[in-house]
Amino acid sequence: MNEQVARDVVLIRAIETTDRKKEVLTEDDRLYASRSARELAQWQAADSKSDVTPDQFLQQRADLLIKRLSERSAPFKTFMKRGLGWRGITIGLPLLAFLIGAGVDRIGDPHRVDLLSAPLLGIIGWNLLVYVFMLVWLLLPKSANPAPSPWMQRLAVGKPALPRKLAAPLSAALLDFMAEWGRISRKLTAARVARTLHLAAAMFATGAVTSLLARGLLTQYVAGWESTFLNASQVHAILSVLFAPAEWLLGLPGFTVADIEALRFANPATPEGGRRWVLLYAATLVILVIVPRLVLAGIAHFQAHWRAARVAIDLEQPYFRQLRTKMGGPAGVLRVLPYSFTIDEARDRGLAQVAAMLLGENASVMLRPSSTYGEEPDLADGGSATGVTLTAALFNLAATPENENHGAFIARLKAATPHMTVLIDESSLAERLGAEAGKARMAERILLWQQFCAHHQVTPVVVNLLEPASRPLEGAV
Repeated sequence: MNEQVARDVVLIRAIETTDRKKEVLTEDDRLYASRSARELAQWQAADSKSDVTPDQFLQQRADLLIKRLSERSAPFKTFMKRGLGWRGITIGLPLLAFLIGAGVDRIGDPHRVDLLSAPLLGIIGWNLLVYVFMLVWLLLPKSANPAPSPWMQRLAVGKPALPRKLAAPLSAALLDFMAEWGRISRKLTAARVARTLHLAAAMFATGAVTSLLARGLLTQYVAGWESTFLNASQVHAILSVLFAPAEWLLGLPGFTVADIEALRFANPATPEGGRRWVLLYAATLVILVIVPRLVLAGIAHFQAHWRAARVAIDLEQPYFRQLRTKMGGPAGVLRVLPYSFTIDEARDRGLAQVAAMLLGENASVMLRPSSTYGEEPDLADGGSATGVTLTAALFNLAATPENENHGAFIARLKAATPHMTVLIDESSLAERLGAEAGKARMAERILLWQQFCAHHQVTPVVVNLLEPASRPLEGAV
């Protein structure tokens, strides 16, 4: 999905999943949008002579629901119209950097070129330090899905304040949307920030070079240096390394220690004209700062453009799985593999309701035999059963998760099937602990299983097979 479509789809998901009482979008609204979106997606697919895709259906459905909400709620319409201000940031920050860079060069005597100019050396040194930091950052291990920082979150979704007079469910939904969109668009926002910062750094150095050359048209520069702690040999060593790329590209002759000594401002000899040194500094800034930063800005721009056209949304979430059945696709099949867990008749009925929550109202359950403690999962079909939509490992919340047993079971399933989840049933533990007294203990066990599943890179779904309605699944329509 492109950025705008993905943004609309995530927004509607947040509204539908938050509005459980269906105060904002009624059941009729949702059914109408699903039916109309299916027809529009089919027409769109027929025009292009291709099959209907989930992206087409979700886009049409989100458009219809957003239009309906905008007609009903003026504050929501205002929210949809507000921009993120990226254009102003992308243009304004580099322009401001250019003006500051031009002003920084004017610090000091306007009639002389200081070979040890702190502003110019600072620009070069800072950028070289940034290049080293970027290289080290590339080599560091990264978290799989880190949360965006607050300022990145604001850049992704705009100002956090919501319009006044929004209905309470809609306000909660928009807050949920902003948090979710900030996470989904984190890499896109990072690419845009990198592009702007690299361009600003290039323009800052360009401002310094422009000011340096422009003043040389109307001013006779005098070149020299002065230092309390450095001697001519040390200054010569520094400048030889600094100006080596510029000397090579411009074909300028080198300079000796004696040349540097003669340029000391304390020397009674007549100082040298500054043309040669102005060109060396300008060329060095172009080579070490402006060109690399423009290249990095170009790379970041390509990344931002590519990511904006391909925003990844996890369509395996329960919400999207349910919508697939409304798109006209086949009913979902939930394959369940219990681990050291006997499923009685009551819990078997509960599994059917959980399947409907996960995959839609017409979903069915394929219940496999329970695996004993320490046993591998019994797939029997090689993990490729025809028609299986989702495979679930079913654990008892009362059990203590162990890497060598529960972890091995999860790893085997992940390797055997492309789409799997983990169901954790709380019903037996809830019966044993009681409703009120066991709340704290239940919360501890749930946290333990969540941490265990996060370690194995799967998302657990806590269910109650005796009372499925008491545990509505996150993301269910």
